[in-house]
Amino acid sequence: MSQPRAGVHYPRSVGEFQAWFRSDADCLDYLEWLRWPGGFVCPDCGHTGGWRLADGRFECSGCQARTSTTAGTIFDRTRTPLTVWFTVCWLFASGKDGISALSLQRTLEIGSYQTAWAMLHRLRSVLVRPGRDRLSGTVEVDETFIGGEEPGLRGGRARGKKVLTGIAVEVREPKGIGRCRMAPLTDASADSLHAFVTDHVEPGSTVITDAWQGYSGLDKLGYVHDRRSQRAARARGEDPGALLPAVHRVASLIKRWLLGTHQGSTEAAHLPSYMNEFVFRFNRRRSRSRGLLFYRVLELAVSHKPVRYRDLIANPKPKANPPAGPGGRGHPPSLERHPANRPWRTT
Repeated sequence: MSQPRAGVHYPRSVGEFQAWFRSDADCLDYLEWLRWPGGFVCPDCGHTGGWRLADGRFECSGCQARTSTTAGTIFDRTRTPLTVWFTVCWLFASGKDGISALSLQRTLEIGSYQTAWAMLHRLRSVLVRPGRDRLSGTVEVDETFIGGEEPGLRGGRARGKKVLTGIAVEVREPKGIGRCRMAPLTDASADSLHAFVTDHVEPGSTVITDAWQGYSGLDKLGYVHDRRSQRAARARGEDPGALLPAVHRVASLIKRWLLGTHQGSTEAAHLPSYMNEFVFRFNRRRSRSRGLLFYRVLELAVSHKPVRYRDLIANPKPKANPPAGPGGRGHPPSLERHPANRPWRTT
């Protein structure tokens, strides 16, 4: 598909979203169309063609392998109704600042916080498109510490449990900010900074940095390196903060987003996932259609391998006393429901 069209390939508004996806069957059919727009293709042998079985699965006409629409995607083996999944995707993609797991749990009557948290993290895990284009043109690069608030620590570079993060931002002429990239850094050495730049910035671009020695040698890697010294700016009576305005603004935005939407409660091990969400959202901030973002999230979701809950847990620790099993499943109810017949009139 060259370019998806609003109202045909994705809903334009909340009203259309509710009209399109009234049942779990509607959602399943949309996932099937997204995954195989030209008809069924066997994920095992790549053969085109097959037939639908009575249980809803497909059987390949080439190798006779059987599979389902959700098998091999992030929806694989999910017990959560697809109407709930689609609503989560819509809230995740359409909100300017996203949504926290606690808000999601309360909004959709999800039985446990862990289920809501895992759903959002599964979506975050698909947001980095393989082979995406690197930044180009004029790019500002800097590093800062990002993480939750800690008592006794002040300032963006205060050491503690925070994560050293590299940030690269395109600078548009005559003014404006383009795309951005973020990634955690092991340290501020030349090896770490050079690897970050080469991974996220196209060779031949102009890279603007401060005078930190870790950036020395970028010109030998095929970049035009513009070093700007904060100490020299102070000596000239200029504002050092104005040397890298774009990257400093983006660093400020992600810190405010983490403190606002997520109340600063992000663990260091999961911070890269939150960075991916911020970058996905920031780079599409000028999109006029929230429905297109919803379409892109689902498009990435059906092409991504399954993400299990154990893959999301950072440093799992065995409990001394294993908890007792729940009395019943805490899965959210499907949003496919019968009309309520105006209950406010029956009292």
